[in-house]
Amino acid sequence: MHPRRPTEIYGLFAATTVLPGVGPKLAGVLEKRIGAHVIDLLRHLPVGLIDRRARPALTDLVDGSIATFEVLVVKHDKPPPGSRRPWRVITENETGRLEIIFFHARDDYVSRMLPAGERRIVSGRVEIRQGKPQMAHPDHIVRLEDHGEMPEMEPIYPLTAGLTPKPLRRAIEGALQRVPALPEWIPADLMTARGWPDFTSAMHQVHAPQAAEDLLPTSKARSRLAFDELLANQLALALVRHAAKDSMPGRRFAGTGALATALMTALPFTPTGAQTRAIAEIRADQQAPRRMLRMLQGDVGSGKTLVALAAMLHTVESGAQAALLAPTEVLARQHHTSINAFLAPLGMEAHLLLGQGRGGDRKPVIEALEDGSAKIVIGTHALISEGVTYHDLGLAVVDEQHRFGVRQRVLLGQKGEGVDVIVMTATPIPRSLAMTAYGDLDHSRLDEKPAGRLPIETRALPLDRLGEVVDRLRVALASGKRAYWICPLVEESEKLDVAAAEERQQALARALPGVEVALAHGKMKPAARDAAMQRFRSGAAQLLVATTVVEVGVDVPEASVIIIEHAERFGLAQLHQLRGRVGRSDEASSCLLLYQGPLSETATARLAVMRETNDGFVIAERDLELRGPGEFLGQRQSGMPEFTLANLAVHQDLLAIARKVAAGMMGEDDTPRDRATADLLLSLFERDSAVRFLASG
Repeated sequence: MHPRRPTEIYGLFAATTVLPGVGPKLAGVLEKRIGAHVIDLLRHLPVGLIDRRARPALTDLVDGSIATFEVLVVKHDKPPPGSRRPWRVITENETGRLEIIFFHARDDYVSRMLPAGERRIVSGRVEIRQGKPQMAHPDHIVRLEDHGEMPEMEPIYPLTAGLTPKPLRRAIEGALQRVPALPEWIPADLMTARGWPDFTSAMHQVHAPQAAEDLLPTSKARSRLAFDELLANQLALALVRHAAKDSMPGRRFAGTGALATALMTALPFTPTGAQTRAIAEIRADQQAPRRMLRMLQGDVGSGKTLVALAAMLHTVESGAQAALLAPTEVLARQHHTSINAFLAPLGMEAHLLLGQGRGGDRKPVIEALEDGSAKIVIGTHALISEGVTYHDLGLAVVDEQHRFGVRQRVLLGQKGEGVDVIVMTATPIPRSLAMTAYGDLDHSRLDEKPAGRLPIETRALPLDRLGEVVDRLRVALASGKRAYWICPLVEESEKLDVAAAEERQQALARALPGVEVALAHGKMKPAARDAAMQRFRSGAAQLLVATTVVEVGVDVPEASVIIIEHAERFGLAQLHQLRGRVGRSDEASSCLLLYQGPLSETATARLAVMRETNDGFVIAERDLELRGPGEFLGQRQSGMPEFTLANLAVHQDLLAIARKVAAGMMGEDDTPRDRATADLLLSLFERDSAVRFLASG
């Protein structure tokens, strides 16, 4: 048996309802936005700091400042029943008078908190109204004998609807009480060199910042916890590599070369050097006895599908089957169409398998996979469902354009004996981040565009020139062009002054009589959305108004214009993916970025990068430089882990050290030397349940 992790940490994985003030309603909000367990709250770090040490005279206040006062409650000016007038509490001290205001207050609350004739300490934002100081709804009201409960330096946490500062801080304070003293997993010489605190001290320090410097990712406490998270990530990847490759030996797929040669001969174009190199790298893996786990990373339009198909045909030549797993039904159908276009000259056809009730006859396909007559299959999650059995699956290609994780790779790999796995990603990722996100995979990069592809002309214009843009679009559509118009929201929001896709579609339909304007967004029923995209694909609709549902995978070579409204609200990677919907033929294409001024410094830099380059890998590196803590590894980055404590834009040096330390934690048999420590580290910081499952051994 493996040594057990310390029992003291089990309290960190309790539901948040064990914390003070957290009932079922608040627990639901926390679970949706932060997490369901105590440890999740501990990883929710402050983003700002309120200094409550200022105690100025009431005659010497700065309007809008945060201040703390000791006051005597003089009297209450209570509004009459039914009145909308606020409740006013008159207080004073030796420096003057302070009026405390409450809107919609309950009788018992105000009377209990500020009883007339008693002294209280109050802290909050002060305002000057008609020359008199006021404080509306103080942040803190405490009795003099409880002055220790008034925080001098108070952390500010990210909030969301239904989550307010006081109950969140109270819950986090309760969570901190449950942090035990733990054995140290970081080497002593590294701890000394960096001056890092132990885990428990670091966790307390990050939630009690005393200065702005304590909020920086380079502070000693935050650096230590960031290293912990990176170390757990690198250790998990080492374990996954062992579980998925070493413990499941591969097999040689020799291949005859006949089908691959026929494919290349039938192509109406010459593959790029990057495609030829990637095909050779993959073929070498397939012919080796060890199992292939490889990421095929390519920019939009770089030709990943051809490389994947060459690998699939090599597997088929060897007598086995190949499957391609796509994240959505739309992309599965699109892959099926494009791959069958490549296969037609070879007299072959790929099969399509979708979920239950998603069209097509599933039973013949499932039977053909089981008896081996289906050599190539393309589908959604249906490919890894329990009811699907393969005669001899040799290669699984995972189109990781959303968040397929380790578990999907492993499940598909378990559908056969020694199954090779290729993960395709259309998101260019800086090399350092690729090593972190996909440390269990070898890498092939497609960094060339097919011959004949022209750079996409990219311009940026302010939204107040919208009428001019519509006029130019009318001329382009009249000449036979097809265009996308991208909006950031589906329906009008009172909080955000952004265009709604539905309203924009209606406005453009009125402005462009005689033009069919299709609409596609994520809230539509899939069948209606697919029908709209099909009308655009066929040319029945010349203009497609859409949200980011077209961000990846939608392939309409005839489309040559894309207009992105409120471009300042999109990240660089997303802008690049959207722009990649055009420029997919030898026709000159253009991208127009409409922005609402004034622009922030970061937004200005993003739009400048888009105008300067079409290279996704260059854009990815600039994106990493421009983004703040945690942003780059957010959900927009396909298949990449989200770090809450580490910021790879800052912690590059820690990543390199974490990789070395993780390697030192592994024994000669590729399992951890100290199982209990590894288990503890993964439990605290590695959130991928599949990784933990594999690591549990």
